Amino acid sequence: MKLKLNLLAVVILLVFSQGFAQQHTFTLSDSSFVLDGKPFVIISGEMHYPRVPREAWRQRMKMAKAMGLNTIGTYVFWNLHEPQKGKFDFSGNNDVAEFVKIAKEEGLWVILRPSPYVCAEWEFGGYPYWLQNEKGLVVRSTEKQYLKEYEDYIKEVGKQLAPFQVNHGGNVLMVQIENEYGSYGSDKEYLAINERLFKEAGFDGLLYTCDPAPDVANGHLPGLLPAVNGLDEPAAVKKLVKSQNGGKGPFFIAEWYPAWFDWWGAPHHTVPAEQYTGKLDAVLKAGISINMYMFHGGTTRAFMNGANFKVTTPYEPQISSYDYDAPLDEAGNTTDKFMKFREVIQRNLAPGEVLPEVPKAKPAIAIQAIQFQSALRLGDLLKNPVTHVTPLTFEELNQDYGYVWYRTVLNGGKSGVLKLKDLRDYAIIMVNGKRQSVLDRRLNEDSVALTLPAGKVTLDILVENMGRINFGPFLLKNTKGITGKVLFAGAELKNWKMYSLPFSEVKALNFKGLAKADGTPIVRKGSFNLTEVADTYLDMSSWGKGSVWINGNNLGKYWGIGPQQTVYVPVEWLRKGKNDIVVLELLKPEMQELHSLKKPILDSIKK
Repeated sequence: MKLKLNLLAVVILLVFSQGFAQQHTFTLSDSSFVLDGKPFVIISGEMHYPRVPREAWRQRMKMAKAMGLNTIGTYVFWNLHEPQKGKFDFSGNNDVAEFVKIAKEEGLWVILRPSPYVCAEWEFGGYPYWLQNEKGLVVRSTEKQYLKEYEDYIKEVGKQLAPFQVNHGGNVLMVQIENEYGSYGSDKEYLAINERLFKEAGFDGLLYTCDPAPDVANGHLPGLLPAVNGLDEPAAVKKLVKSQNGGKGPFFIAEWYPAWFDWWGAPHHTVPAEQYTGKLDAVLKAGISINMYMFHGGTTRAFMNGANFKVTTPYEPQISSYDYDAPLDEAGNTTDKFMKFREVIQRNLAPGEVLPEVPKAKPAIAIQAIQFQSALRLGDLLKNPVTHVTPLTFEELNQDYGYVWYRTVLNGGKSGVLKLKDLRDYAIIMVNGKRQSVLDRRLNEDSVALTLPAGKVTLDILVENMGRINFGPFLLKNTKGITGKVLFAGAELKNWKMYSLPFSEVKALNFKGLAKADGTPIVRKGSFNLTEVADTYLDMSSWGKGSVWINGNNLGKYWGIGPQQTVYVPVEWLRKGKNDIVVLELLKPEMQELHSLKKPILDSIKK
């Protein structure tokens, strides 16, 4: 018995000593962050776990350490974790707790941004589509239904992540409430409710707000640390933060933009590193903490891209590549910007501190031409229609993303203008199974002149959700599909059948043979064999518009208008031997061969 007691005492002592050794303190002084009693400058880079294959998280974090970062920043995405009301998912690539754990193992702190609004060039700014089905619900407000859904969600996030806060022995230094709220509103009661909900969810450490410089006064909640976005002149940063924080610091640039994102049909954004190295040096020399947005962008896969829209600008859906011209490129390799920023950070380290060596670049391969062995027309997938007098939106069909096929029958033998009021966002018009036209919300297109043959005519309209708006007041106007009336020759068309085509997965598709292309959208399936695996880029420049899956993984969208002409295939999702590929092609169903490249094409615009 005495031996057992002694062993128990040793175990308790070991557990206590290990736990004690892992404890840290993180506090604020009037001028700096204080980690374990010493001034600490946060050198952070943003990297979003769903934009990087889970199997690659650790490699990307090693690259972060090699550039000189000591912290990783990430949003938490509500629409990933609660895709349907009350059904939560923190598995696989959604396992944000594992992401935080790996960061700790790699010696990185974490800044957590569960908001729950994230912007982030992400579908609906991170909100789940189903919020729009609750009548009267108003996001980013004190409306009761919204706050109830928010509370349920943030408590689930708290279960996953609150234990990782630094005051509980973890590596999460700070947690951000809301996100650039000052650019949207100025309701301090709403911000205070955010703070309360976060604390009730277990986030009892250091909370902060972040806003663009002109909006900090609107978005800051007194008592929390105010952080600033998009400002990198040290004196201006300090003056602005002090103005909101009782004349005190510390000073944190929560989003520093060394580049920018892209949208379909617009040029690829690049910014030379030299325009930012001096600014980074000045900020670090001034002892100001910083978070680079983005350090590594990765890829916005599946249907998760957002869109911008203002009254004065067209609808701008974002591309799948989130390369962002960031220091670490889409595949996780260094860029010139990476090396130049590393040099700046190295100059500002404590005496004797040395950065790890930069890992070697990942190899890339070009796969032999891929042939497609089978195909089926998209129209062959139509089943279980919902019927209604007027067209229903995606939300009314309880569909989140993808496509809806609308069908009605009308009397032909006449000409007129077909008008889709409030189309969102892209439509392919077919008459008796033959494509007639496309309508593109980006170009403010909602009408086309048609001449219908005599007799009964089947009108089909395939509508694609190109991404819900992620920023600004139009968050409240984000339903998808045909959201208004359909008129032909001035008369409203009624009695619709609607077929949901969410394409949430492709494994269940039944490819029986090689369906003949008839000008309408088609789904092609092929395979290819590899003796070695490495990153590659599918060259979609001769294809039209669609999405690609490899081994069941949705790699994202392509569209010939550019600027993105390739689709990145991560090595982690390839395998030696046979690999399966599925392509949904909307505009060029005749395409039957696909090539790949060792490098991406992200800067080619086609009219």
